[in-house]
Amino acid sequence: MKRFRFGRLLPVLLPALLATALFAAPAAPAAPAAPAVTEVKPEPVYAEIARRLTASLGENHLSGERFDDRLSQAAWTNFINLIDFDHTLLTQEDLDAVAGMKTAIDDMMRAGDLTFGYRMMDLVRRRIIERYDFIDKVLQEPEPFDFTKDETYLWKREDAPHPADAEAQRALWRAALKNEYLAIVLNRELDAEEAAKKPAQEPSEEAASDASAETETREIYVEEENPDEPVADVLRRRYRQLRDVYAEMDAETVLQRYLSAVATAYDPHTDYMSPMSFEEFAMDMNLTLYGIGATLRYDDGYIRVMEVMPGGPAGRDTRDIRLRAGDRIVGVAQEGGEMEDVVHKPLQRTIRKIRGPKGTKVILKVIPFSDKTGSRTKIVDLVRDEIRLEDQAVTGHIETVKAADGTERRIGYARVPAFYAGTAADAGRGGEKPASVTRDLLAILQDFNAKHVDGLVLDLRGNGGGSLLEALAMNGLFVSGPVVQVKDARSVQVLPCQAPVVFRKPMVVLTNRLSASASEIVAGALQDYGRAIVIGDSKTHGKGTVQTVQGFGDSKTYGAYRVTTACFYRITGATTQVRGVVPDLVIPSAFDAMDRLGEDKLPGALPYSEIEPAFYARTDETVAGFIPRLKAASDARLAKDEQYGKTARMIDYIRKANAEKTVPLRMDLRRERMRAERALEEWEEKELSPVRRLKDEGPTAENDPVLRESLSVLSDFIDLRGGPDQPVRTDGDVGSRLFNIFGNGASR
Repeated sequence: MKRFRFGRLLPVLLPALLATALFAAPAAPAAPAAPAVTEVKPEPVYAEIARRLTASLGENHLSGERFDDRLSQAAWTNFINLIDFDHTLLTQEDLDAVAGMKTAIDDMMRAGDLTFGYRMMDLVRRRIIERYDFIDKVLQEPEPFDFTKDETYLWKREDAPHPADAEAQRALWRAALKNEYLAIVLNRELDAEEAAKKPAQEPSEEAASDASAETETREIYVEEENPDEPVADVLRRRYRQLRDVYAEMDAETVLQRYLSAVATAYDPHTDYMSPMSFEEFAMDMNLTLYGIGATLRYDDGYIRVMEVMPGGPAGRDTRDIRLRAGDRIVGVAQEGGEMEDVVHKPLQRTIRKIRGPKGTKVILKVIPFSDKTGSRTKIVDLVRDEIRLEDQAVTGHIETVKAADGTERRIGYARVPAFYAGTAADAGRGGEKPASVTRDLLAILQDFNAKHVDGLVLDLRGNGGGSLLEALAMNGLFVSGPVVQVKDARSVQVLPCQAPVVFRKPMVVLTNRLSASASEIVAGALQDYGRAIVIGDSKTHGKGTVQTVQGFGDSKTYGAYRVTTACFYRITGATTQVRGVVPDLVIPSAFDAMDRLGEDKLPGALPYSEIEPAFYARTDETVAGFIPRLKAASDARLAKDEQYGKTARMIDYIRKANAEKTVPLRMDLRRERMRAERALEEWEEKELSPVRRLKDEGPTAENDPVLRESLSVLSDFIDLRGGPDQPVRTDGDVGSRLFNIFGNGASR
């Protein structure tokens, strides 16, 4: 559908076309007729919001692209996937009926017409009621399922085709219900088996006292709050909750979802915030409310934990079963209150329930990241608090490693969990200086210099970023010259180091898939100069964009939007977007195998691109030539490292699990698979648990095989360079080099 065919008549004709083509009464399905859905209609002011948002995105997004037919198609796809994430509620017949809308959303938005969004949401709400009625009827059958048949269920459905028609849709609903029914039956069976294996012991008075003291803070796995509840009733309750959530949907919630789909057509970090969402966003900035210290994102109806932040309540938790990146939050309860189901509920409303006064407890019902099908849950209780700076602060110590000739070599190790920075107002006590990650690292480096270390391992694993100014300053501790280029819609700015060089020994930088933004700037610059060898996962997170929050009128009336306004580029001219920083030596962790972790896994992410390189000079041209020899020696050591071997087996299992998109519906096969999954889960907690050990003890060569290997790689690199006394060049500023050559300076 091209704009020139319809011209100004399009906004007038489309509502009528929608009413006749899509929303005419369909043929009566075999299932009982669904109850009527009260139509949700947009408020009059929403038309102006649509017009203003469309214009603002085109003017302010980094791309400068006007909202056109291409972006309209992306918005159409975003919205369909948002309201039907597992492709079970809309049929292909439904989609064919609205295929013409793919290139019409842009015209309708400029005309202030939100008909498509509201009508499609009403259709989804009706389908959810139909699905509940269908499931209720199936569960009334004496023996609804035969678990001896060789059948499978495709649970990973985000890329699956929509059912062709109503008949295929009901077959899909029945298969999904059979999968859930079987999972509950077998989880109860396996829970009973595990309970029977545990010897009954009468605790001593002291042990009983300790257990009582920890009852309120320990985590437990659960299947359902009442394990004796009939399976059919459990499933009815789940689907009834889903039905009720959609039945209560109001006009602003529909607006939020539809315009979010429109905004994310530009990129996944550009988004719309309705008046209520923006109010809650602003409240998040209010220090009177505290949270759990985790980054959350709405993902396929669930609230997914994207990152557990160092120094927050979740990050300080060292219990065996705790909140982790990748977990999905499905329920929230306040201390002493009932668990509230939050599946399919708006992200901001759920975040508001999670946040609260400092010192109060929130209880979360969570599907662990290791459970792909969502058949098990765990209960996590956390006391709300602020993120403590002392838990984010840089730490360091000296490790000893044997060189090739048998002599001992002293290597400094510094861990940087976040690029934190503060203001004078933040300090607020007796002239104390504001927080600075660079200043804290400087003190550690000065101590290393005084103790004559032979090299440094800079650990940026799990560091999600923070202050750009601190990233610039931190680079300056190791090398001089430009650090990063920032490109917006109008210009490219080259940003230099902002601190004097203080450390002049060989370096290794550790990264993983959670290293993002400022971490990628630091690691990328040190790699580009040849100043450090980067070791870690196959690449870093890959977030190379900058967002700002902007308004287009009174936020209480129009809301606001977050828009991508700039992109980071390395001094080589390559962006960190999507590709991230690829290490010189790949030593993967379990994060490298996790599904949906990284910018490249986000739909519609801005692509990799390049600009002209900055004016800089490499400080060491020998690194690339040494990499093959370093890798060969590293591979040989890791092959004999039993501790890393366990990690490698876990990585292999995670990758295989992610590749398996189906689960068996034959009881004996499914039982065998679930037993294996439980055994692996128990083994992982006992044998690996690197995150827990690192929190308890801090990373050391003894408990962290990747750190241990990086120390050996650095020692080998020092040998290849000619020994620890061989000088390291740190001047990457071409202008400074020229001055030193033709002036009186001495180049290093």
